[in-house]
Amino acid sequence: MAVCIAVIAKENYPLYIRSTPMENELKFHYMVHTSLDVVDEKISAMGKALVDQRELYLGLLYPTEDYKVYGYVTNSKVKFVMVVDSSNTALRDNEIRSMFRKLHNSYTDVMCNPFYNPGDPIQSRAFDSMVTSMMIQVC
Repeated sequence: MAVCIAVIAKENYPLYIRSTPMENELKFHYMVHTSLDVVDEKISAMGKALVDQRELYLGLLYPTEDYKVYGYVTNSKVKFVMVVDSSNTALRDNEIRSMFRKLHNSYTDVMCNPFYNPGDPIQSRAFDSMVTSMMIQVC
């Protein structure tokens, strides 16, 4: 089950963070922000190696005892971070990829809104409901 989904701007400040158990919200914020170092390492390693630049999925960033943190980066260097409960062993890598693609498509819809200023926090109801459905769907 996805317990936290975050969208992080190119300059590493949060555009959107949503987590399910409100008691652990600060813990998830900390996990998302600490994962940004791993994301930057993977991006710089991809830049040095001759890897397909269209591969946006970063895979497992780091596991903890209770959670696994996955990452995804867009062509504009906006980062998506997803924290998943480790007890959910049925969740496969291709399912995580499809969740990130769905999140990216919804983020693109937000960016196409003429009333949205890039860099502002995301306050779209459609985006929020899509994230909520993703968190419920994975349960």
